[in-house]
Amino acid sequence: MFEKLIGIDLGTVHVRVYVKGRGVVLSEPSVVAISANDNRIVAIGEEARDMLGRTAESIEVARPLRDGVIADYVVTEAMLRYFIQKVIGSRTLFKPLVMISVPVGVTSVESRAVHDAAVQAGGKEAYLIPEPLAAAYGAGLPIGTPTGNMVVDIGGGTTEAAVISMYDIVAFSSVRVGGNRTDEAIINYIRRKYNLLVGEPTAEQMKIEIGSALPMENEAALEVRGRDQVSGLPKTIEITSNEVTEAIAEPLAAIVGTAKGVLEKTPPELAADIIDRGMMLTGGGGLLRNLDRLLTQETGVPCYVAEDPMSCVAIGAGKALENLRVMKRVLPTV
Repeated sequence: MFEKLIGIDLGTVHVRVYVKGRGVVLSEPSVVAISANDNRIVAIGEEARDMLGRTAESIEVARPLRDGVIADYVVTEAMLRYFIQKVIGSRTLFKPLVMISVPVGVTSVESRAVHDAAVQAGGKEAYLIPEPLAAAYGAGLPIGTPTGNMVVDIGGGTTEAAVISMYDIVAFSSVRVGGNRTDEAIINYIRRKYNLLVGEPTAEQMKIEIGSALPMENEAALEVRGRDQVSGLPKTIEITSNEVTEAIAEPLAAIVGTAKGVLEKTPPELAADIIDRGMMLTGGGGLLRNLDRLLTQETGVPCYVAEDPMSCVAIGAGKALENLRVMKRVLPTV
């Protein structure tokens, strides 16, 4: 029987969908715009993100996921249904099998909420996979061998580091710090130093365009527009890359601490493998300039960025579904 296999990276900031045979076919922001008057959903994904900070009070733009777990069940279910239908079409005869990522160490209540939302949204059956396991699988690490494979997955809401061997997580550590927290750190830094209020999209743009985990030799600069806290009027300032580095130092220290925490818990034999083979950096946060160098510097373990860090979890979730017979024994039961 023909069955569609779908792997979903249910992220705090982005949802990515992988379909067997087609690869990653959808990548949209996990943002929903809701009418405050009648709780009706106005827009989902890209369209809703464009409304962030730009709408009247009658429309609330919300992220239904917080720190990788469901904060608003009804809205998450509607969002998932929209994305699944967008990928497979609403008039399909067979419901898809869905593998969906969850942060490692989530409670059974949180797992059940994700599972039920996936089934209600149109999945025939839903399975859950811990994010670091999916990330390592999607990054192409040999996770089915009895060797130590370390992955550091930096998402929008959480950073999870894990050591994987024989398709299972041997040691892990996670912290609720990710891309969102680095954006907040930039916003707070600019407010303190320049009395300037900037929004989330502006902070993210600065991080992407000139952000770096270590001071850069060739310093870059960017013009930033915001609202002056004193006069209340629009104002433009120039920010340098080294100022952004200074601004995000605290959240980056938490990310480094997570990687160190895993290495401290790793059995000696697997630790020896990791020193030889290094750690793999996945997730959107892994794209920050020089973050691999910072992790190598702080841990003494070589660090590499995955080929397509943002898609690793979705690809890994899809691959796990294709290899379900083997993976079933290690997947969390709901």
